[in-house]
Amino acid sequence: MRGYFITLEGVEGSGKSTQINLIEEYLIELGYQVLTTYEPGDTKIGKKIRELLLNPEYDQLVSKAELLLYCADRAQHLAEVIEPALEEGKIVISDRYIDATVAYQGYARGFDIDLIKKLNKIATSGLEPDLTLVLDIDPVFSLERAKKVTAQSDLKGDKMEAERISFHNLVREGYLALAESERRIELINASSSVTEVFAQIKSTLNKLVI
Repeated sequence: MRGYFITLEGVEGSGKSTQINLIEEYLIELGYQVLTTYEPGDTKIGKKIRELLLNPEYDQLVSKAELLLYCADRAQHLAEVIEPALEEGKIVISDRYIDATVAYQGYARGFDIDLIKKLNKIATSGLEPDLTLVLDIDPVFSLERAKKVTAQSDLKGDKMEAERISFHNLVREGYLALAESERRIELINASSSVTEVFAQIKSTLNKLVI
């Protein structure tokens, strides 16, 4: 039996990584085989692409190149990680996928949405998630959270975190618009505690997956 594909989306600092870990633990306890992954960068080739995309040193990267690099990473990610796991019957959980490009490069960068959807279709051969969880939170609060995590880990923030608040507000608007138009998307209120956010997610999983 073919597996089930779940993606998590949201603005920077929305808590996706934490919730993915909780989802993985929950599903494994229920007896499912689970693979967690992320974009960009969860392949050998993807790591090189991620460096180009997110390292602040490459601030000369133009938006058109950024868009195409995300699609290139996605094509490699699908072929090397996602598709094989789904063929093995696993539940695949990915931190970001096609909706991220629509929200970030479409709504925030201003590229034509239909063009992005066509590029996504080329990169993925039309594979869409079975379920997408959008963790919705005001970017003012989520960016503060992201900066605290970065400071505690002694890591440098990436280029996306450094964008202006107006950029992140547009990203959020993009996700909200997608949630209205795509039936596979479930909107999760991510402004509450980790436990409360996971309770919302678990309720959705119990209805749609388990």
